[in-house]
Amino acid sequence: MIGVDTNVLVRFLAQDDARQSPVADALVNSLTEDEPAWIGIAAILELVWVLGSRNRFDRGMIQRTLDSLLIQSRVVVEQSEAVRDALRLYRLGNAEFADCMIAATARAAGCSRTVTFDRTAARDAGMELLGSE
Repeated sequence: MIGVDTNVLVRFLAQDDARQSPVADALVNSLTEDEPAWIGIAAILELVWVLGSRNRFDRGMIQRTLDSLLIQSRVVVEQSEAVRDALRLYRLGNAEFADCMIAATARAAGCSRTVTFDRTAARDAGMELLGSE
């Protein structure tokens, strides 16, 4: 496996750098099922942030991007089931993807609940609002 940093993913997905995007394309095209890319949760979180804030991807574009990463046979996503769960929460509500990921990974770790002060995360990511009295 080859670990891939967020900036390589962004160059490949956004095609926003005349020098680095072709290099990222070459790496992605060289991946195989025997030597796939490994994308960690930290890179997924950073990717969503960069695409949404710097590259102006809307929620739908981000969802399609993550969907495509999760189905690639040449890509291994860390805790892919938790990422799928987070993506499902993100698709259904208005919570930020990071909040959805926090809730999904906590569930995957066996947590009975995840507490937050964020009303949107409580409502849309399945967290429990703390101090709501």
